[in-house]
Amino acid sequence: MQKLINLPIDTVTESLQGLELAHEKILRVSHKSRFVYRADAPVHGKVAIVSGSGSGHEPLNVGYVGRGMLDAACLGDVFTSPTPMQYLAATEMVEGGAGVLYVVKNHTGGVLNMEIAMEMAAEREIMVKTVLVNDDVAVDDAANRRGLGAAIFVEKIAGAAAERGYTLNQVQAVAKR
Repeated sequence: MQKLINLPIDTVTESLQGLELAHEKILRVSHKSRFVYRADAPVHGKVAIVSGSGSGHEPLNVGYVGRGMLDAACLGDVFTSPTPMQYLAATEMVEGGAGVLYVVKNHTGGVLNMEIAMEMAAEREIMVKTVLVNDDVAVDDAANRRGLGAAIFVEKIAGAAAERGYTLNQVQAVAKR
């Protein structure tokens, strides 16, 4: 597959600019912290769903922000997990008083960075829970299953449950099934 790239260093920034222009009615972009979020965020009384990944997997995560899906998605550099500060900024932007569920793919950097962000959110009295996605039939070794294929389904299920008014514990339980 061919891609149009001006300068490799600008791919993430330009990708976010294009996404924002194409979908300005349903999402917004924090260019400083490099995350995409719902245009109507925060939705008060609703559990927010946050995920993220390195660039290069689009539309994974940033393309799935909207009603009944993700409330925010963080975008790291190419094949690099977003930072804890990105996750925290996204969390603060979309948290509407009912807590936040992080959908975490089984990448070491992503898991560690979301755990750090979760601790930072707790210091700000934001309740965050996680769901680790590691279903992956492409890899024999269970420890190396990244969960990329299953993540979209978990994000959709969690997003739909949150949109229906489920509590944080209920959304987490449904997403873990």
